[in-house]
Amino acid sequence: MKKKHIERNKDSIACSGYKRAAAAMVAACFLMSGCSSSESNDKTEGNTPAATTEAAFTSELVVSVEAEDGSFTGSAKKETSVSGYSGSGYAGGLSKDGDAISLTFNIEKEGFHDLKFTCSTTGGFKSNYVFVDGESIGTIDLDSSAFTEVTIPHVWMENGEHEVKIEKYWGFLNVDKLDVMTGAPFDTSIYNVSPSLIDKKASDNARRLYKFLVDNYGKNVISGQYSEEGAFGREMAAIKKETAGTGSSLGEGGKLPAMVGLDMSYYSPTSVENGGTGTSIEKAINAWENNTIVTMCWHWTAPSEYLKGTWYSSFYKEHTSIDLDKIMNGQDDKGYQLLVRDMDAIATELAKLRDKDVPVLWRPLHEASGGWFWWGNCSAESYIKLYRLMYDKFTNEYELHNLIWVWNGQSPLWYPGDDVCDIVGTDIYPGEHVYTSQYPKFIETADIPSYRKIVTLSENGCLFDPDLAVRDGAMWSYFGVWSGDFVTGQGTIITYNEQYTDSEMLKKVYNHENVITRDELPVLTEYEMAPLAE
Repeated sequence: MKKKHIERNKDSIACSGYKRAAAAMVAACFLMSGCSSSESNDKTEGNTPAATTEAAFTSELVVSVEAEDGSFTGSAKKETSVSGYSGSGYAGGLSKDGDAISLTFNIEKEGFHDLKFTCSTTGGFKSNYVFVDGESIGTIDLDSSAFTEVTIPHVWMENGEHEVKIEKYWGFLNVDKLDVMTGAPFDTSIYNVSPSLIDKKASDNARRLYKFLVDNYGKNVISGQYSEEGAFGREMAAIKKETAGTGSSLGEGGKLPAMVGLDMSYYSPTSVENGGTGTSIEKAINAWENNTIVTMCWHWTAPSEYLKGTWYSSFYKEHTSIDLDKIMNGQDDKGYQLLVRDMDAIATELAKLRDKDVPVLWRPLHEASGGWFWWGNCSAESYIKLYRLMYDKFTNEYELHNLIWVWNGQSPLWYPGDDVCDIVGTDIYPGEHVYTSQYPKFIETADIPSYRKIVTLSENGCLFDPDLAVRDGAMWSYFGVWSGDFVTGQGTIITYNEQYTDSEMLKKVYNHENVITRDELPVLTEYEMAPLAE
């Protein structure tokens, strides 16, 4: 097994339990000797703008395939009722699960290609799956009754025959044709991010952790795992045991994730009113004392006055009558005060971590644009107002300078601004045993801020293949596999669950030269600090 080149302090601080760095043999097309800029994080002071070098590239057509000439599964069929198509018609009829349109073609030269689909939808926005040679590469997301181009970029294809399959997810998609184009070279400037946190009073350990993230961004991926039991919970035990190999029932020699994910849900006033007892603060302190990175989300249970279902599920819109548009537009002052009360309660708890200088990758109000949580069951404008209110209260009123702000709204329309976000993330649950790098989502997320920020896979179901991430240039800063069945079952005996990621891929990931595990972390409390923003 190759040793990893993990970016550390200039003097390579010694630490028991991690390997000495050796030069990693990584694809030179995008791994660089220095990934950070020396300027401030204010976009007016020289951070790298999004989408720079790719703009100069001119893509060329490789092959064009008329969708009506493809093969059909289920209800899919050739149609002609929507005008504006090329050829003799288009492919439609995606209405039932399993319906699919398959297009085959030959590629003469291997490399990265852009798949440019010409499509339309019936009945507004629709999302549908796309597979290349049986591997999921993303979705066609469109809201247009007229035929419109939708591109999935940077898809690796070797020379020879290939199959692109469009399969029903939401359905009601009409596919006119597919143009396979030469792909742009990878834009290495994507990893040139700010060397400073947005908080001009960021704590020492927050600056140390952020410097470690910046130093490794584009080179290595930090392993992460959510576990309500903390850094040594059952998910961690299952991973350690499974990666230890044969003959080691207690997990000797196995690997542990470098980061633990925790939830502040049980600190919400509604949770406390109903007997909930939060333990994440103590577990965060314990994790940091054991040289483990901490990330936190908040499944915010709605104020009791707005409950219309079970309290413990009231972060879902179906279980609450809360109307965030009215609250943030000044039409429901009581609701506003209750949300402020809840934020005060969480800030008070997070202050315990501040007082011990435990840095936290803080990911509030996540997955908003999906609409399933109450903070996303509103306009983007109301969500942004709430996010910015929280940032102001936590940073300026409560002085929580230990927080590194991770935005995870999933859509550029819901982005709250470069000035209140350090890291941009996305959550991806692609199914079972889907090991692609998820490059399209990586680049889509990277392009949301005005200026480059670290990009993370803030939640995921199955792991991705690190070799594909290296090949594609989708070097997520870290990943955070969700807890429970995504890793282990609920039985008394802790065993690894292969439903989403099989054992071999788990071992490959945790032993990969470009994946950082807990034993390979430097002493984070002694790491060099990032400069403060000016």
